[in-house]
Amino acid sequence: MIQGTTSNAGKSTLVAGLCRILARRGIRVAPFKPQNMALNSAVTADGGEIGRAQALQAMACNIPAHTDMNPVLIKPNSDCGSQIIIQGKAITELNAREYHHYKPEAMKAVLQSFDRLTQHYEMVIIEGAGSPAEINLREGDIANMGFAEAVDCPVILIADIDPGGVFAHVVGTLELLERTERERIIGTVINRFRGDYELLRPGVEWLEQHTKKPVYAVLPYLHGLHLDAEDAVDRQQILEDEVAKLRILVPRLPRISNHTDFDALRLNPHIDLQFVDAGASIPPADLIILAGSKSVRSDLQFLRDNGWQDALDRHLRYGGKVFGICGGYQMLGEFVHDKEGIEGTCGSSCGFAYLPLETHLKKSKQLERVQGTLMLSGKSCVVDGYEIHSGITTRLSPVTPLLNIERPECGSVASDNQVAGSYLHGIFDAPDAVRLLSEWVNGSSVNTVDINLIREQQLDRLADSIEQFMDIDALLESVKNFEEQKQQ
Repeated sequence: MIQGTTSNAGKSTLVAGLCRILARRGIRVAPFKPQNMALNSAVTADGGEIGRAQALQAMACNIPAHTDMNPVLIKPNSDCGSQIIIQGKAITELNAREYHHYKPEAMKAVLQSFDRLTQHYEMVIIEGAGSPAEINLREGDIANMGFAEAVDCPVILIADIDPGGVFAHVVGTLELLERTERERIIGTVINRFRGDYELLRPGVEWLEQHTKKPVYAVLPYLHGLHLDAEDAVDRQQILEDEVAKLRILVPRLPRISNHTDFDALRLNPHIDLQFVDAGASIPPADLIILAGSKSVRSDLQFLRDNGWQDALDRHLRYGGKVFGICGGYQMLGEFVHDKEGIEGTCGSSCGFAYLPLETHLKKSKQLERVQGTLMLSGKSCVVDGYEIHSGITTRLSPVTPLLNIERPECGSVASDNQVAGSYLHGIFDAPDAVRLLSEWVNGSSVNTVDINLIREQQLDRLADSIEQFMDIDALLESVKNFEEQKQQ
């Protein structure tokens, strides 16, 4: 199990890298995260919903993603309340206090899923959540040491040196753990180091002597590493053109979800994609995309409060294009109804009314892998993606379908050809889809990138770096010794 001294210490990337290394060695390996809190998710082959990071880690293992890889997914829809997804299915909405009391039930699902994985794979690489030293979260813990103790597995502690304080992070974390938990940690990893290692060496030697635990690796800061973000919006770009062929704006919604939809656009060297934060000025662009949202009505109000209604109207008057994905697609319609309080307070909201649609939010979720044909301006291409949404959208008047699939309401194009939207996440992962989008927006033809190929290349790059700086054989030997001592 990989646990971190802090959030964003590098747990997800280390798990992904180790998964790829072991898979390349011919070991049947799978990723596992007992409990994940994230708004980026993916649909699995068995028709459930898991954290996006575990889907990427499954790709690193060269296996299909499965709901057992992330049996508990928490998707916040307010500062205090969240949707609880157990083994791929949304089962309830709970606030923090209610979830605390629900943890024993969640742990049953966690252990059940873990048991199934261990029966099918030689090794399971487990990812913790946040830090194991959060005193207020220790009782009933299922995400870190509570789980590690339950299944009796060894733990590696990873710490991020980039913001400073790495030695305090490691020593402080160990100090706050129980004796049995400290003994469970077989070693540490220092992540994101940049500089002269000889200057760091005395600190590493002191840490090993002080903790009586080996530092398995000091991993370098990998500049330009492009992997699916678990939650934080990634803004990295590589622009080759001084004047981009396509300029895209994406409002950064408070409850933005599945923003990995934009990776294929963000990583295209001929596209300038900017996330616009609350209160920031709204620059001119060719295309504005409204992203998915976990709280559609509240994020719709957020857009209005931050001047986006006028900005969108002005943008369209001057010939710009607008596209919506999932929750953003719902916002483009005339009404969003939430009579059951699925995402918050019961009620209805007026949409931007650019498409003749209305949406009723329902408790049951649409979770489905989808393949179809994208149709824009008389051209078409095959796209492959997934749907994750609670809304049922109906058309109030005839509209041009965006996708040639069984359910045409999954995507629509306005009669003036300036506004379009779809429920399909990953719609721009297909290179030809980006080319069609660019031609639809301003007639330009952009060179395209294959986001799936980029993911594979980046996973190999990550694995190569870890293998260069970590003695994998020594690590596996430590795990073996832990298991042998456990059996004695």
